[in-house]
Amino acid sequence: MAAGKMAVLATDRMGDFSNRNMSSGEMQNFKLQASGDWQATRDEFYATGNAALVQGKLTGIVDHLSLQAFQRTLAPVFPKGLTMLAVGGYGRRELFPYSDIDIMLLVDSETQTAALTGTHKEALSEFVRILWDAGLRLSHSVHTVADCLEVHEQNIELNISLLDRRFLAGDHEVKAKLENRFPAFLTKNGAKLAKHLCQLTRSRHEKYQDTLYHLEPDIKETPGGLRDLHFINWLGQLRPELRPDSLTVSREDPTAFLSSLRCFLHYEAGRDKNLLNFESQELIVAQPFTTVTAPPLWMREYFHRARAIFREAQRTLDATEKSDSSLLTTFRDLRGRLSNSEFTVSKDRVLLRNPAQLNSDPEMILRLLEFVARHGVILAADTERRLEAARGAFAVWCAVPRPLWRSLKTILSLPHAVMALRILQNTGLMQVLIPEWEKVVSLVVRDFYHRYTVDEHTLVCLEQLAELKGTQDPVRGRFAGLLSEIDNRPVLLFALLFHDVGKGAFSGNHSQVGADWSLECMRRMQVPAEEQESIAFLILHHLALSEVMTGRDLADPATARALADRVGTIERLRLLAVLTYADISGVNPGAMTPWRLEQLWRVYRVAQQELTRELETERIQEIPKEIPGQSDFLKGLPVRYLRTHTAAEIAQHLSLYEESRPTGVGVRLDKTEGAYHMTVIARDMPALFASLAGAVSSFGLDILKAEAFSNAKGIILDTFMFADPRRTLELNPSEVDRLKELLRKVATGRMDVPKLLRDRPPANAKRPAVPPDVTFDSEACDSATLVEITTQDRPGLLHSLATVFSTAACNIDVVLIDTKGHRAIDVFYVAQNGHKLTPDVQALLKERLMAAC
Repeated sequence: MAAGKMAVLATDRMGDFSNRNMSSGEMQNFKLQASGDWQATRDEFYATGNAALVQGKLTGIVDHLSLQAFQRTLAPVFPKGLTMLAVGGYGRRELFPYSDIDIMLLVDSETQTAALTGTHKEALSEFVRILWDAGLRLSHSVHTVADCLEVHEQNIELNISLLDRRFLAGDHEVKAKLENRFPAFLTKNGAKLAKHLCQLTRSRHEKYQDTLYHLEPDIKETPGGLRDLHFINWLGQLRPELRPDSLTVSREDPTAFLSSLRCFLHYEAGRDKNLLNFESQELIVAQPFTTVTAPPLWMREYFHRARAIFREAQRTLDATEKSDSSLLTTFRDLRGRLSNSEFTVSKDRVLLRNPAQLNSDPEMILRLLEFVARHGVILAADTERRLEAARGAFAVWCAVPRPLWRSLKTILSLPHAVMALRILQNTGLMQVLIPEWEKVVSLVVRDFYHRYTVDEHTLVCLEQLAELKGTQDPVRGRFAGLLSEIDNRPVLLFALLFHDVGKGAFSGNHSQVGADWSLECMRRMQVPAEEQESIAFLILHHLALSEVMTGRDLADPATARALADRVGTIERLRLLAVLTYADISGVNPGAMTPWRLEQLWRVYRVAQQELTRELETERIQEIPKEIPGQSDFLKGLPVRYLRTHTAAEIAQHLSLYEESRPTGVGVRLDKTEGAYHMTVIARDMPALFASLAGAVSSFGLDILKAEAFSNAKGIILDTFMFADPRRTLELNPSEVDRLKELLRKVATGRMDVPKLLRDRPPANAKRPAVPPDVTFDSEACDSATLVEITTQDRPGLLHSLATVFSTAACNIDVVLIDTKGHRAIDVFYVAQNGHKLTPDVQALLKERLMAAC
């Protein structure tokens, strides 16, 4: 209201000049007076921070100047047929210290347009000159009434600017012609204009990556800025039924906050500056009208208000963008079939069937997140508001120790997990579920490399990871391949969620702090110890590959050895490589340059080759003191064994070794989450690994992973992880004993495995083709040749490949098998007569292996 009163007062003052021209001396006197008003307004603003006062006084000053210039130049030659309108921000009386002044000269017909730009163009030039000389940044245009009543698809801004029109001076009859016809124009074309406006807004949001959480935001154009406020207001005029009831948040109106901020930026820069850079953040907290004195805390206040604006803008966009496409309608109808007893999908949005249940059953929030993560359907605005309202009940529920990891892991394993995490963030529930997250909410850490706040950077990293799966870029496709090889994606996603949380401590090593905080969180959530260890490792070492990329010589063997020692296993390397890809990609849109992408891949390959080489060359010589019992069994196994097995697993293997002594064979079968784990200890013999693999396959079981090691005494330790797609073992418990007995017979040479495989029914499933690839590396170690095979998985594949080696009189020293979906990745260390494979043998084996594939 203050702005409106000021404008009225300023307009009233102009009555003294309305009927006569202003002389040059009078204009100079008025400029001096305006200059004095300008300085007084500036001083008052710095004392109070009141932007409404500034806008009211500036509008009054500009109104006065514009009217005098019009009366002196245009009114004498156009007594009729010409009207002067204020449009845009000037029309709204929302002028900032260095805003453009948008004036439309409205004429009755093209005849007046021709006269204004032809016969009387000197009058128009004089009008413009006076206002520019007065220090105004004039932006003027000339249009007919007919122009204003047409949809200008190539210049939709013209139509939108008229929504904020305000009469200044001129012919009232021309003004009346527009005013009388404009409501009907909006009724007819409002939906079309709204569609164009939504497209412009979406494009603007995309320019800023659809996020308001920039470290140095443009407070006018960035999502959540003043332009979004204008958008909401314009949509309310074009589509009155979508006008929000209110747009305020606690403590302060976001409009007043942003207006005050923009006034400050203009005054400080002496120009139309809207970028809230680090320097400006320091300056504003020192002002008397600012109560928060620390820039990071003040920026949280900014993001708090910008978020309210952006969310309302998003809701307005969603409500407006309703397509008449029958295909989309059909798709929405199909999505509606996803509804269940708790959630209903309507118009591609999730609604709650019984909203009150959120407070009585807060666990429903996790079920809702799982629903979203599974189906990829976003929440309706009403559902989001109800989640926000249920925050208190959810906090009480989460405060009681309970196995939250079970639900969270399910959510993180689903295809749209990041969408669910966004919901947690947008509704303020992330810091309820994970209290440590509160420390990085809207946190600005000064870094000219990063673009986003810490929490937003983390979510962008997760989104980059989700987008990697469908990439068509062959270079990025290599990392997509690594991602497909990761068994436990929830571990990766949770580590990525926590990787920068330690920055909230403001001191110390943020990687170490983050790892420590993650362990506290995981203990509360009852995360299994093995997963805790993996997650904490990834957080602690999340910068390891980046440091090598930029600060080490990749051609130096010492670099490979140091990195391999730090990472430990190929599985952890794979996780770190994908995490690093996401971390760099989430810094800013241009951070992952082709050079960085290639360097990261080189780092991965250097470490992978070193870790693969160590499978054969690095053997256990000294047994760690903490391992009890008959630990001599471990001597000669690859060092990798100690890195990839827990103390409990090692104890099981030692016990199984003791059980094997009487018969020479020990077999153990355990059911794990979603798969079975088989361990065999026996005396080595030719083709034993191939025979064991064949025996497992003969039961219709699909081998997912396998490892084959032998110790210094020639005792093998072979492990197989397999799926049971037909549920043979589950539905027929006696088959478990039969499988174990079969493996004992195979290990003692009492079973014809090829015959077993011939009796196995063929698989019916059609699988996408994976081109086979076979490579040999004789430089990996001194005594054997590394053979790496990538191909399409099929029943009995592992048996076929291992049989190729055994029939060629080759010894398999170490095996590492991994199957991801339909893609098998098999690594063998193979020797012949105690030596590396010769080129002739390699050529023969490649031909046979390709045929087996």
